[in-house]
Amino acid sequence: MRRHDDSTGRRLYRSRNGVICGVCRGLAEYSAIGVGWVRFFTIMLFFFTGMWPILVLYFLGCLLMKPEPVIPLENEYQRDFYDNYVSSRSRTLRDLKRRFSNLDRRMCRMEDRVTSKDFEWERRLNT
Repeated sequence: MRRHDDSTGRRLYRSRNGVICGVCRGLAEYSAIGVGWVRFFTIMLFFFTGMWPILVLYFLGCLLMKPEPVIPLENEYQRDFYDNYVSSRSRTLRDLKRRFSNLDRRMCRMEDRVTSKDFEWERRLNT
């Protein structure tokens, strides 16, 4: 597997090879600075700001930054599958919501049928 190359420009991602959540390494790769320097400045800010502001910002960055995408290189089929998955993620969620609402409607109809008085009469007549 290789890292995702964005030909339109650099993107800010959390690195998958980071120590704690990959935020510092992601910032270093984005800004083309050494990861050691980014970690050094983060630790210095951590101690000089009273710990909480940088700690909150770090974990906020961890939550808001997307993880670095990977592209499988084994064959063209896997690459197409990955590209299709990434591009159709919102469509997939929409399809799941639609399928869930269809199942919910079907369950409501079945519950109405089973709990109706006609169902009880049919059950008595057929037994």
